[in-house]
Amino acid sequence: MKLVVVRAAPAAAVIVVVEVVVVVVEVVVLEVTVVVEVVVVAAAAVEVAAAAVVLVVVHIVELVVTVVVVVVVVVVVVVVVVVVVVVVVVVVVLAVVVVVVISGLKYNCCKPTSVNSLLKVDVS
Repeated sequence: MKLVVVRAAPAAAVIVVVEVVVVVVEVVVLEVTVVVEVVVVAAAAVEVAAAAVVLVVVHIVELVVTVVVVVVVVVVVVVVVVVVVVVVVVVVVLAVVVVVVISGLKYNCCKPTSVNSLLKVDVS
């Protein structure tokens, strides 16, 4: 019976060593898994930060484009209003000139004039 115990002891020692190695490997694998997960979380944080920066830049660009469009529209409206006012003023001035010329022609055409009266020079 003693012989069986002696032979069983080395096998039990090998089993214990194998179990210790398995536990150590499991611990190392768990530690590596934790490190990998920390790296994945850090990468996700970097991705979120990059997305936030891109989002902020996009909003700034949208704001600048909106301001530029509003300024261009205001300038175009002001230019159109100025052009319309100038055209109206020119039309009114031309209408006044035409009325004055027509009334002058009517006034002068109804007066009897002679060539002598047109050639008179007032020396005084």
